[in-house]
Parts: sequence; structure tokens; C-alpha cells
Amino acid sequence: MQGTVGTQAPDVSLQLHDGNVIKLSDFQDKQSVVLFFYPKDNTPVCTSEACGFRDAYPDFESLDAEVIGISSDTPESHQGFAEKHSLPFQLASDPHGELRKAFHVPRTLGILPGRTTFVIDRTGIIRLAFSSQFSAAKHVKKAKETLKSL
Repeated sequence: MQGTVGTQAPDVSLQLHDGNVIKLSDFQDKQSVVLFFYPKDNTPVCTSEACGFRDAYPDFESLDAEVIGISSDTPESHQGFAEKHSLPFQLASDPHGELRKAFHVPRTLGILPGRTTFVIDRTGIIRLAFSSQFSAAKHVKKAKETLKSL
């Protein structure tokens, strides 16, 4: 099953808030990737999580990892969210939930988009799949711990 630790990450295309489209495989053999799925721009827990990744971004850079946030918001919403909170990383738009489905990100209570963070190593293997809807800070901590262990 894709989205499971130890399996190959799905090679999805990501529509970024700067207008570019990239494939996850573009990072293969170059650097690790942290994908954090979150429910919605400009909500309290999501903002806290994104700002946590922002504050730790130099650590992720030193671990040679790129960070990308993913929600169903539009690229325009992401652009405003990124500017408002000085986010140094890209945000990807998933309006129809295709990326969530590809990674098997669960819904919370069957209705809320799930909050799940994945660490994908340079070979494209998923090394972390961490879900916690309300403990945003743990996502940053778990991602850093996983990258340090690679």
C-alpha cells in the first residue's frame, strides 16, 4: 500500500503556490522530502504547524531536506498564507484530494482532512508516516528525528 513506511512513495505531481508543477521524483537522488498534509490555510492548528516548519526550516536545510505543505486550498490561498506567515517552503494545492488518496491520508472523524507528515528519503522510500490531528508540533519533531536517523 502506498503511503506506508518502507514503501516507494507515489510519484505524484504537485501544483505549487508559485505556479510551478513538480513531480515528487524530481527530488530523487538529490534530497529528502518532508510532505506535511494539513486541513486548511489560516486555521489555528494549521497555522501553528506551518509556522513550526518555518521556524525549523534551517534545520531541515542542514539535513538536506525540502519541506512541502499540502492542503486542498487554492494556489492563491496558499500564496496569501505563505506571504502572511513568511513561509520559506512551497505549498501544494490538492483541491480534489488526489494527493491525499495517493498517500492514504485518513480523514479525522470521517469529515476533516487528516494531518499527516511523511518523510521520503533520497531513494523515494517513505521513512515516516505520522498522523496527529491536534499535536501540530509533534509533526516537526518527528520529521527532524527521522531525517537525523537516515
